[in-house]
Amino acid sequence: MKNLFRTLIPHKMTALLVLLLMAGQAFCEMNLPMYTQNIIDIGIMNHGVEHVLPEAVTRQEMINAEQYMSSEQKEEWESLYAASGEVMKRTDLSKDALAEYDELFTRPLAYRYADKIGESIDQDVTDNDHSLRAMAAAYAAGCDEDAGLDMLKIQNRYMWRCGGMMLLMSMIVLVFTTGISFFAARVGASIGRDLRSRLFGNVMSFSSAEINRFQTSSLITRATNDIQQVQMTTTMMLRMMLFAPCICTWSIIKVWQTHAHMNFVIVTGVIAILLMVLLLFVVAMPKFRIMQTLVDALNAVSREILTGIQVIRAFGRESTEEKRFDKANSNLYRNQLFVNRTMISMTPILMIIMYGLSIWITWVAAGRIDTGQLQVGTMTAFIAYSMEIVFSFLMIASMAIFLPRAGIAADRIFEVINTESSVRDLENAAPLDADLPDGTVRFENVSFRYPDAEENVLTDISFEAKPGETTAIIGSTGCGKTTLISLIPRFFDVTSGRVTLGGRDVRDITLSSLRDAIGYVPQKGILFSGTIAENIRWGKEDATEEEIRLAAEIAQAAEFIEEKPDKYDSEVSQGGANVSGGQKQRLAIARAVIKQPPVMIFDDSFSALDMKTDVALRKALAGRISDTVRIIVAQRVGTILNAEQIIVLDEGRIAGKGTHGELMKTCSVYREIAMSQLSERELEAV
Repeated sequence: MKNLFRTLIPHKMTALLVLLLMAGQAFCEMNLPMYTQNIIDIGIMNHGVEHVLPEAVTRQEMINAEQYMSSEQKEEWESLYAASGEVMKRTDLSKDALAEYDELFTRPLAYRYADKIGESIDQDVTDNDHSLRAMAAAYAAGCDEDAGLDMLKIQNRYMWRCGGMMLLMSMIVLVFTTGISFFAARVGASIGRDLRSRLFGNVMSFSSAEINRFQTSSLITRATNDIQQVQMTTTMMLRMMLFAPCICTWSIIKVWQTHAHMNFVIVTGVIAILLMVLLLFVVAMPKFRIMQTLVDALNAVSREILTGIQVIRAFGRESTEEKRFDKANSNLYRNQLFVNRTMISMTPILMIIMYGLSIWITWVAAGRIDTGQLQVGTMTAFIAYSMEIVFSFLMIASMAIFLPRAGIAADRIFEVINTESSVRDLENAAPLDADLPDGTVRFENVSFRYPDAEENVLTDISFEAKPGETTAIIGSTGCGKTTLISLIPRFFDVTSGRVTLGGRDVRDITLSSLRDAIGYVPQKGILFSGTIAENIRWGKEDATEEEIRLAAEIAQAAEFIEEKPDKYDSEVSQGGANVSGGQKQRLAIARAVIKQPPVMIFDDSFSALDMKTDVALRKALAGRISDTVRIIVAQRVGTILNAEQIIVLDEGRIAGKGTHGELMKTCSVYREIAMSQLSERELEAV
């Protein structure tokens, strides 16, 4: 889970701003029930009179009230009023002064009010300052009315003031909510952007070992689904999870300030909520941990089926593959269904708790209202604040649905981000000279073993490939040919021995300059969406149209390109789906040729070409790039008959080395391969 919160660190100032806005929003929202309470208790019940000192009182009532006062209170009481006929009017007092007099005169005026209406005050009311204050305010309202004041005007003035404050608070809440939503969405989007950039940038530096370790389908899931989970959850976390503690804290403060003395109800409700959330987490958390693995499995199956759709159709395996997909899909479906049912059940349970608390509070408050210990407005405010406390836990519980999965997703993302490539520039690595004097490639006692493998794939390989010569590598399937040439551009690093270019160990050369010096054509001709010219320019971004045409001619691609209506501006679909296998290979060769590198590597790149095109292409390569090291991996003996040097691999070791003629005499492995592909007559002709 810590990785999820780590994503917020770069945005801590924005998160702090959101927290401050939430505190302001919570403060305003928590004042709304207070104004509702005042409208009921003061505006309606007391006709808008909010202080215990009447604005006006008859002479007789003034005398009657003094019976419940001490001598000091009587003296202060008489000093506050001036005679105006039979009515005594209160002098102008500030709000602070009125608040002080409220404390001084609450108890005697409350007793006078009880006596006036013919009721007694029991011990519970005597100990409740809030109830006494309400009775004293009711007494003041009665005195004002008896003195002839316009009570409707007083009431309307108070109601408009409270209503105006509620409207103002609501507008402030609207502004704060808009700001919170804006900044939370901005932070979430920024986190998604940054994680995608960091993850993709690190994946681009991975060697083949790391790509194989994580698998392509899993990397795609982590770059899309996992980051989306983190982005969505961080946005919701800023909007809800931080808001919940704010509103809960303010609600607890306000509940205490109501002096309703029903806190035991809230404590019981909160304990019930915590136990319910804990139980659901214990049940659902194990399922959350395997959900992303199931998503990876579904993506892997989908990718494999879509990639091999033609083979599936050719062998009539549609129904079998549909079942395989359905199995992966059903596994994910059952897992998600269990998790969603478990977590969604929190909402109705919390609603039951919420409304159960409301009923319980109303039932307890009804008796207290009946005995005069509590006012209706206070009960209304207490219910509102109690519901806010429960609602804050409801928000936290809602976040609980997303947090575990997002935490796991964040761990998976940072697992990729924190993984260092096993192939990287060493501290003393230096670039190649722009003019490479000697481009010879040497393998010196090279052995290679894949990570976590028990046996070597290649063992004690030694040979050199010189500029101007063609070095061919041939052998049975799985003997390590592709692995061997992958060591030159450092797709993998050797386990022992060393590979040199121009006399320098390739590990001492910076990766960028090393790969700039190599033109690599993989087994599978991979093209990218765009035009033919754009694909060829991958080898040289600033290539002119003439250079593009020349490269296409060398690769024997010019003929089919010129036949297209848009020629070099013809569109190539993603993966080169709209060109044939042979055309893909020729365009991939043109892409490498235009680079004009010191070293050219062809990994079985002529397999899709017919013999005529194969011969023409090899002649063009020998004629146009004669000073280049040419390393060719081939399955067909016919492709490498004229190579200056042929390396024969057998089970990861060199079984023979020499020209075709020499190997036919000295190497049984090569002789078997050659005789299986060519007739005796063809061999004799060579």
